[in-house]
Amino acid sequence: MTAARTEQGPDTRARGEGESDVVLLLKDLVVEFPVGGGQMVHAVSGIDLDVRRGETLGLVGESGCGKSTTGRAIMQLPRPTSGSVVFDGGDLTTLSPRELRELRPKLQMIFQDPISSLNPRRRIPDIVGDPLVVWGRGDERARVVPEVLEAVGLDPQQVADRRPHQFSGGQCQRVSIARALVLEPEVLICDEPVSALDVSVQAQILNLLEDMKRRYGLTLVFIAHDLGVVRNISDRVAVMYLGRICELGETTALFDDPVHPYTRLLVSSIPSMETITGADIEEADRGRGEMPSPINPPSGCRFRTRCPAATERCSAEVPEMREVKPGRFAACHHPILEPILEQEGA
Repeated sequence: MTAARTEQGPDTRARGEGESDVVLLLKDLVVEFPVGGGQMVHAVSGIDLDVRRGETLGLVGESGCGKSTTGRAIMQLPRPTSGSVVFDGGDLTTLSPRELRELRPKLQMIFQDPISSLNPRRRIPDIVGDPLVVWGRGDERARVVPEVLEAVGLDPQQVADRRPHQFSGGQCQRVSIARALVLEPEVLICDEPVSALDVSVQAQILNLLEDMKRRYGLTLVFIAHDLGVVRNISDRVAVMYLGRICELGETTALFDDPVHPYTRLLVSSIPSMETITGADIEEADRGRGEMPSPINPPSGCRFRTRCPAATERCSAEVPEMREVKPGRFAACHHPILEPILEQEGA
C-alpha cells in the first residue's frame, strides 16, 4: 500500500490487489483555483484513488463536490496543483507538453453537453475522423470512421452530410462517443454523459457504453450525480464530498449498506416506488442544507456541519481513509457499521 498524507489517509486500493491491475492511480491529488483577494477554491483536496484495468469506476457526489474537476485533472485539463496521476506506470504530471501529447490517444473524454462539445460547422464524418487526421492517420478515415459510427448505432450513409444541429442530444452523444473511440483509447473519462439527455435516451447511451467497453476493452471512469445511473453501470463507486473521497467500495455493497453518513444520506435520497416513511423524511432532514463553500471549507471532517453524528473530534481532526469492512474504505471517525436492515428493525 502506498502511503499518503495524513489528511487523506492511506491509499484506497483494496488490499491484495496487484499493481498490474491498476491502470490509473491518483496520489494526493490537489486542484485549487485562485478567485482573487488571496482566496482559493479548494476543488480537490488530496485524494487517493485507483482505477483497475477493465472496470467501470463510478465517481458520485453533489454538484460542486469536485468530481468533474477530478476527471479533468486526470486528463491534465488543467494540470493539478499538486499530487500525481499515474497512468500505465508513468506520472502524467511530470511529462512535458510534447510527452503528454503522445499519450493523449490512450486517454479520452466524453463531456456533459454533447451538442456544445461538437463543432457546429463540421459534418459528422469529419468530426469523428478529425483525431485520425491530427495523428497523421488520415488515410484510415474511409475505413475506420464508418466502422465506429456503426458501432455506436449511427448509419454512416445517413449522417454523411449532416451537422450536429440536425441531431437529437442522444444522437450527438453517440457522435461524441464515436469520436472518443476512433483512436482506440485504453481509458475513457465519462463526465456526466447522460445528465443532459431524456430518461428514455439515457438507458440507450448506458447500454452503448457497456457494449463499447466490451468491444474495445475499455476502462471507464463514470462521473455522475444520478445515483441510479451510477449503480447500474459501475463495478465500484467512490463518493466525493467537498473535494474529498469519503467512501469507496464495490457497488452493490456500498448501496445496500453504506458506512459513511454522507453516503447513507445520498442513498436515502434515491427515489423509490416504496412508501416513504417518517423515518425516511427525518433522515433526509438531518442532512438538509447547502454544501459549505469550497473557498472556506470546514475544519476537520468537511461533512460535519451536516452530519447528525458529528462530535468535537470531527471538527478538530481530519478523518483518514481506512478499511472499515472488507473491501470498504471510509473517511469517517464514526462509520455506521450496522446494516441498514438491522437499524430499521431496531
